[in-house]
Amino acid sequence: MAVSKDDLKDFKVSEEPTDPQEDSSPVPGDQGPEEVLCDSCIESPSKAIKSCLTCQVSYCEAHLRPHLENSKFQTHRLVEPLQDMEVRICDHHRLPLGLFCLTDSRCVCLGCQEEDHRGHPTVTAGNARKQIEEELQRKHREMVKTMSSAEHAISKLQSNTASIEASVVDVRAVIEKQFSELQAAMENARKEALDVLEVEHRQALSQAEGIRAHLERKITELKKILTQVERLSVTKNDMDFIQEYSEWKKAPVDVGLPGVYISLIDHLSTFSRFVTESAQELCDQLFSKYNIQLKELYETEKLSIKMMVHSKAATNHHVIEPEPETREDFLKYASILSFNPDSTHKFLRLTDNNKKVTNTTPWQHSYPDTAERFEYWRQVLALESLYLGRHYFEVDLSGDGAYVGLTYKSIDRKGDKSSSCITGNSFSWCLGREGRGLSTWHADVEIPLEVGEFTRIGVYVDYEKGVLTFYGVATPMVLLYQYTTNFLEPLYPAFWLSKKDNVVALVIPGDD
Repeated sequence: MAVSKDDLKDFKVSEEPTDPQEDSSPVPGDQGPEEVLCDSCIESPSKAIKSCLTCQVSYCEAHLRPHLENSKFQTHRLVEPLQDMEVRICDHHRLPLGLFCLTDSRCVCLGCQEEDHRGHPTVTAGNARKQIEEELQRKHREMVKTMSSAEHAISKLQSNTASIEASVVDVRAVIEKQFSELQAAMENARKEALDVLEVEHRQALSQAEGIRAHLERKITELKKILTQVERLSVTKNDMDFIQEYSEWKKAPVDVGLPGVYISLIDHLSTFSRFVTESAQELCDQLFSKYNIQLKELYETEKLSIKMMVHSKAATNHHVIEPEPETREDFLKYASILSFNPDSTHKFLRLTDNNKKVTNTTPWQHSYPDTAERFEYWRQVLALESLYLGRHYFEVDLSGDGAYVGLTYKSIDRKGDKSSSCITGNSFSWCLGREGRGLSTWHADVEIPLEVGEFTRIGVYVDYEKGVLTFYGVATPMVLLYQYTTNFLEPLYPAFWLSKKDNVVALVIPGDD
């Protein structure tokens, strides 16, 4: 597995020339400061003068003689004494793989360096490991710092929740005081005002809960990565270490962390002041001017939660990047997803390490009852959430009735109304296939698409810009539809398999 060129761009390249034609040349990175002893000497080992790559043994001058004099050993490959006889051998040149090519991100021998990798910058395996370990240490420190910040952010969100409650209590008192003077004539207006407040109350708490869940998930992911890094660091063999590192490095590691602050004070203060100043006029205009103005206020301002978000990520995260155009551009923002077993409807079956879901109606699976599980709509959410920044993922949709989209964690899991489906509420956006072709859905509104047939769909999100775009994966990429909105919570990839034998498969980033 190749190491990312971006990760190796700062590696120092060895300036000493090597000669692949001489098998007796020392192998970079595999020769230590201690002298190598003969493996055939029993009582008093002598200094080895050669190592045999075929025998995997080092020999002193006396024990080397059979290799030099006996024709049976003519095919054996002799090199300068090696400290590590477990060194990996090049299948083509039968030389030790003691170099690391920075251009192709793979281990090579001296012969490879002269032929297929001629002119490529290389470092010794030992130096490659040393510099990778330094990078891992930096990543380790960053992840520990991010975990600490995430825990602090969760604590802050808990404080924000108390502030939300206090803000709601204060405004409720104002509303109660004003409407108590109006008595029965004001009962309907009082109910509407409280309803508006309660909607914002629930929305604020839902937003806080969604962000908290996102941060807890991030902590869990970081702990898993830390375990992998710590296990990788104890790998003794250089080649195993580099190979395992290359496998680990393929998975993107996001150590950026937002700080959040949620408050209802500003917008609710506006609402409270409006109620107070209007109280004297409400008796005569309760069913006309007041009700109209209240609805207009709600529609125009939405009593939006005041939310200040700042990123604590590295400075380069703040660089304005160009909009992605090619599939390679989109894959820079690829998210590795898996289906959440606890949310899976009982008529859906997960396979391929939770990367594939199939509608098995009428066969029902004996999943345990959970609060997250969908009971009516045959839906499943991804385990991972998307929050801040740019994100991209791909899915393969099979069969009419398969849908892919995004929703909030707060989507109803137990109801049978359309608002519990990702096609039928104001905080879900999806694309699916029916007999007549592809359509997008949002808030129970369908938009048929006059496009070609695509089985692989790409979903791109720019959270800060409030942009959600569906693409047909092709060369070039085909824009199917784009939504522009204002995201309030972390987004969860969501999938609806409405018909028997529908299949949705998550695509591993970069797979063709």
